[in-house]
Amino acid sequence: MATPTMDIISKVLEQSAKLVEEQVEAQLSKLNDMDEDDLDKLKERRLEALKNAHKQKQEWLSKGHGEYREIPSEKDFFAEVKQSKKVVCHFYRSSTFRCTIVDKHLAILAKKHVEAKFIKLNVEKAPFLSERLRIKVIPTLALVVDGKTKDYVIGFSDLGNTDEFPTEMLEWRLGCGDVINYSGNLMEPPTLKQRPGSKFTKVEKKSIRGRGYDSDSDED
Repeated sequence: MATPTMDIISKVLEQSAKLVEEQVEAQLSKLNDMDEDDLDKLKERRLEALKNAHKQKQEWLSKGHGEYREIPSEKDFFAEVKQSKKVVCHFYRSSTFRCTIVDKHLAILAKKHVEAKFIKLNVEKAPFLSERLRIKVIPTLALVVDGKTKDYVIGFSDLGNTDEFPTEMLEWRLGCGDVINYSGNLMEPPTLKQRPGSKFTKVEKKSIRGRGYDSDSDED
């Protein structure tokens, strides 16, 4: 004998299936009502959208998008930021181990998200910029939109506090900063098998307030 709860679930599922069926039928009916001119216009719009998307991608690639690369000086930083709408800049130091971990993930994301520019800059070659942006912890990612630094990813605190975070975790964090087109759920980070003692830090818009020039790799 079915319980009241099971009856309710069955009714909900039945109503949901009926709603989906009605939506599909409405779409099919709309397509059937279209004449050849309407279909041709629809094809033209889709073709035009594809052409525009291809043109935009080629423009991004011509500006250095699609690859993760190092820029030689802080002067180049301003030129790169001025040229592109969205930029992820990794402020690194060659002696900091965790910077190599960030490098690995950013190289992957640069190819996937051509809508953003991915660059790296050695903090020892950019004293003025590091001071201006208050870069105190290494590694730090500056997320720049429309020429302005909107957010920072400081160390690994937003990535599960572990060196073994997946690329998807960093991708989600960059999506929270609105510097890439993220298709997942921004309200929840990707699943991460956390080690004992690891935890997530609430993601908030913030600026860096450091007390000294620190390395996140030296932290426990």
